[in-house]
Amino acid sequence: MTIDQPHGLELVDLGDLATWMDGQGLGAGPIVDVVQLTGGSQNVLLRFRRAGREYVLRRPPSNPRHDGSDTMRREARVLKALKGSDVPHAGLIAACDDASVLGAAFYLMEPLDGFNAAVGMPPLHSGSPKARHAMGLSVIEGLSRIALIDYNAVGLGDFGKPEGFLERQARRWMKQLESYGEFADWPGAGGLPDVHAIGDWLDLRRPTTFRPGLMHGDFHLKNVLFRQDAPVLEAIIDWELSTIGDPLVDLGWLLATWPGPGGDMSQTTIVVQPWEGFPEAEELVEVYGRLTGANLSDLNWYRVFACYKLALILEGSYARACAGKAPMEIGERLHGNAVRLLGRAGRWIEGRRT
Repeated sequence: MTIDQPHGLELVDLGDLATWMDGQGLGAGPIVDVVQLTGGSQNVLLRFRRAGREYVLRRPPSNPRHDGSDTMRREARVLKALKGSDVPHAGLIAACDDASVLGAAFYLMEPLDGFNAAVGMPPLHSGSPKARHAMGLSVIEGLSRIALIDYNAVGLGDFGKPEGFLERQARRWMKQLESYGEFADWPGAGGLPDVHAIGDWLDLRRPTTFRPGLMHGDFHLKNVLFRQDAPVLEAIIDWELSTIGDPLVDLGWLLATWPGPGGDMSQTTIVVQPWEGFPEAEELVEVYGRLTGANLSDLNWYRVFACYKLALILEGSYARACAGKAPMEIGERLHGNAVRLLGRAGRWIEGRRT
């Protein structure tokens, strides 16, 4: 079977894909209406039609330093486990663990037609503060539903290692900062105000117990899609960092990337406009606590940890830029974001709202 390849899709041989789909009983005949989707992820997203049905294929990028097949297998496993749950997600159609078919593991899922609020909103949402308030509540309800999943019951009992999870997280990111010393011309941790003091605070105040649960791993406004016709979630996307751990880390991550009181976005890395109407963080916390029954007495630790972790991730890009391995313009912008996040963490440690 000969099928013309759209530009930029060298990583997906449509003939091989069609042959594999034949074996899965997924339609017959040519793959048509092929469109490469864009998004925040570097993974390949390909929407197409076969025998009157639409599909979206997801596979990892080509990276000689990292095999993304395990990531695809984990994502597909989570989507399979979520089938029938009340967690908004893309329905899994089929998954291929065999990397020899397309050069990496991949899966097929149902298409999504929702929108990313950080990219833009349709008039129904952009024109109504009331609708945007409902959008924000839908986000925290979606996160709550993830935390309430009985991960053992859905077959994810061996999906992570919750024992010692928080201890591993804190140590990992402290070591991550030290590792940046390998990059030439990185000025060092001195450019990150109070980073060591914040790390020490996290180590000393780390919660001693938590309720294990399913985590998304990167939960924020850019990783959810809203329905076009209503101010509610269509799906939570990009499950590649999901695991079994402490779900409150997800809540802290959302709060660290959520604008401050009054819609102040100066301390965040995600900008959504217009913002008026979206709930403030305190309301998100109240709803999450009510829906999940979680013990939120240590919530400030999770908020500070999220700022710290995200700041160190961004600083890694700056360190690579200093060594000539990334554009300096991007590196400097991300370094500025890291400094602002650490400032927010420091204010939270002091008990301030912002």
